[in-house]
Amino acid sequence: MSHRTKVLIVDDHPLFRGGLRHVITGDARFELVGETGDGETALQMIREQKPDVAVLDVKLPGLTGLEIARKLQFQHSATRVIILTMHKEEELCNRALDFGAKGFVLKENAVEEIVKAIAAVAEGEHYLSSSISGYLVRRRSRAEALAAQKPGLDDLTKAERRILKLIAENKTSREIAAKLFISPRTVEAHRANISAKLGLHGSHNLLRFALENRSAI
Repeated sequence: MSHRTKVLIVDDHPLFRGGLRHVITGDARFELVGETGDGETALQMIREQKPDVAVLDVKLPGLTGLEIARKLQFQHSATRVIILTMHKEEELCNRALDFGAKGFVLKENAVEEIVKAIAAVAEGEHYLSSSISGYLVRRRSRAEALAAQKPGLDDLTKAERRILKLIAENKTSREIAAKLFISPRTVEAHRANISAKLGLHGSHNLLRFALENRSAI
């Protein structure tokens, strides 16, 4: 038999989690490796079980689904994330995608869509609930428009791109330095290089640019 996709379910509502469990275990392509309703426990289980896909409720005790996604992104985890939410909010969707999530599924559609979402995300594709699929189209359009407007974005190194994303989260140089285990002086050097590549002048223009284009960088 070919490789079965290992799945972890994280939701603090037992009945809803049970519904997901029933659907996922009923598909021979998937292997349920665990479930929990707590964020901290979920992060530990992901480190130990190494699931291919983690299905995370956005609101959890301990760590939220977004916080878990952010930590996995920072750790370059191979586990792909699907965020579950009751809220049809484009900004929330963009934050999830910014934090490396591959899927964003509305709870009202989850039982019907979770199998398709897991299958797509396991293949490295993005999956958004059908009623909000336009969010992804708009996000890509903004990214393409910004790249045309600021061709220097393509010249940013991986480290510079990571720092630009953290600036877009309104992090200070000291906070970025602590997060990336580098010195504030190194962060400032990166900021200067980023500004030069993007043609931005003045101490606040880089922050303004990052905040205004957070979902496209």
